[in-house]
Amino acid sequence: MYSKVRLDALSDGIFAVAMTLLVLDVRLPDDFHPRDNNDLIVGVVNLWPKFLPYLLSFGVLGLRWLANIQVRSRADYVNREYVYWWLSYLLLITCVPFTTIVVGRFAHVQAAIWLYAGHTLLIALVGSRLVRITPHLEQGDHLRERQLSALLLMLASVVAIVVSFVAPHLALWSFLLAFGGPLLRRWRQELPVAN
Repeated sequence: MYSKVRLDALSDGIFAVAMTLLVLDVRLPDDFHPRDNNDLIVGVVNLWPKFLPYLLSFGVLGLRWLANIQVRSRADYVNREYVYWWLSYLLLITCVPFTTIVVGRFAHVQAAIWLYAGHTLLIALVGSRLVRITPHLEQGDHLRERQLSALLLMLASVVAIVVSFVAPHLALWSFLLAFGGPLLRRWRQELPVAN
């Protein structure tokens, strides 16, 4: 048996590092030497093809981290199967900066979209498996929100792959679907309660 608290601490650290590493590819070229304010502004604006994947990946990792901390378990210890799945999940999280760099540089290439979307799909699938094998899992709205978050990421990943066959340059926008969970939650809370 392994301490769940120690796994959670490792997870927090890995998410923090992965989220920080994402920004390293969003930089001006080394040979960029602006002559004036306008050149600098144009240079920074021209970074948007790298900045969009950065924002999406930061958001995806943030939502995954939030979804993970929403899952409540009364277990203090977890078994070897859970640990192996958790380590697989964390391995996928550590690879997000790499796939973000690839899609940031080559978003117009279908294979870059497939790599990124396939990666995020795997994250969602392995995360869902983890929820299913979490010992002493507490039921409730937090669990439904976690499942909805994973489902939306799966949907966004599949839509991105499909869109990449038609318009690769638009495929990354499909990941906005992954951010639908908080919007759906807010909308559900604003619905009038039936008597």
